[in-house]
Amino acid sequence: MSATLAPAPKHSPVPVSQDSETPAPSGLEITVPVRDEKSAPGWFIARSEAAWTEFQNVPMPGIKDEHWRYSSSKKIELADHTPANAPTAANTAAVLAATVGLKESAARFVFVNDVLVESDTTNLPAGVVCVTLADALRDHSDVLKEHFMQREMTLGSAKFAALHLAHVKAGVVVIVPKNLAIEKPVEIFHWVIGDHAAIFPHTLIVTGDNAEVSVVDHYRSLEGEGGLSIAIADLVGGRGSKITYAACQELADDAQALHLSSIVAGRDAAIKSFQVQLGALFSRSESVSDLIGEGSRSDMLSVSLPIGDQVVDQRTLQNHKAPHASSDLLYKNALYGKSRSIFSGLITVDKGAHYTDAYQTCRNLLNSNEAEATSLPGLEISADQVKCSHGATSGPISDEELFYLKARGISDSESRKLIIEGFLAGVIERFGNGELLDTLVARIDEKLERAV
Repeated sequence: MSATLAPAPKHSPVPVSQDSETPAPSGLEITVPVRDEKSAPGWFIARSEAAWTEFQNVPMPGIKDEHWRYSSSKKIELADHTPANAPTAANTAAVLAATVGLKESAARFVFVNDVLVESDTTNLPAGVVCVTLADALRDHSDVLKEHFMQREMTLGSAKFAALHLAHVKAGVVVIVPKNLAIEKPVEIFHWVIGDHAAIFPHTLIVTGDNAEVSVVDHYRSLEGEGGLSIAIADLVGGRGSKITYAACQELADDAQALHLSSIVAGRDAAIKSFQVQLGALFSRSESVSDLIGEGSRSDMLSVSLPIGDQVVDQRTLQNHKAPHASSDLLYKNALYGKSRSIFSGLITVDKGAHYTDAYQTCRNLLNSNEAEATSLPGLEISADQVKCSHGATSGPISDEELFYLKARGISDSESRKLIIEGFLAGVIERFGNGELLDTLVARIDEKLERAV
């Protein structure tokens, strides 16, 4: 099926080829939405239009692109998707019935097909800005102009980021002033309804000096629905601030998901990000941590449970630009059926970023002879007095572990489930504790029940 991403009064589409360095015909028709001064400031409109031009002119990543090694951008089927239609009353009712949030949260937003259908910000402390993207563009334009998508996408999906910027209209902006902590999480749900519907969610988090906040994004679709999500999260931590961020992707099994995150850590800032990839036929995450402040820290965590023919594609960059900074990446994938995982991670230590501590680990547990995991860790060091390491492992469940559990009367399937839970626990427990952690564990357990 071929569809368009919007009517085109201003631009003619430029199709692109998968394996060419220049645009070439492919039948792809995607056009930019019309924006006006009433809905967005002039600078945002200009960026959106420039992004559209970039999207038209940049070719789709091809097989020679190192950032798409062992993967394929063909799995993101733009030609089969169109910007999602506004939800019907029945759609909204079904989604709200299926949206089970935290018992205690500082704020909650529910979007369906990029339309806000419910929000509650009554528990926010005074002084915190926690509003929709549309409201932030109107009331906090200066902050967005400084921080909204200001980092170059360097891990292979610049074309998709440009498409996101051209179409984005839904999202949440969280601005926490200095010396203020939000004790409860901000929870955001993005639902996509329709097999060929595309959504473009965005989250921007900006913390002042010594501020603290936790935010979780949920990406979901109703059972049997497909769809496409191209989501971006910008995390900007001020001096001594703390940000905890989780992205939990649970789209339908035949959906496609792309999540790009940009992390900027100022002096002594600590930012913890957690990717939970449970859904979608093809799911790709790109996470870049820029440690620009002395003494800053970034923890990058991820778990995935692909089953069947699912593919999980993970690309990361730990970019050390200041001395005495630290980063620690731990990704774990438990694979079933004919599923595949691809991990490509790089640690860079710039000249002058002395006394860096940077670690990167990817572990894959193969629960099928047909499952496949590819890991490509890397280091580029241009400074002295550093501690850096990287490593990756792949292998099946240990026969000794299985024997130990089964000898105690535990069934084979339950033994495997317990081993997987223990395997993933090392990542999950590092995320923190409390109701948010319990919720994420419950979602992972639900996927495990399907897998074993």
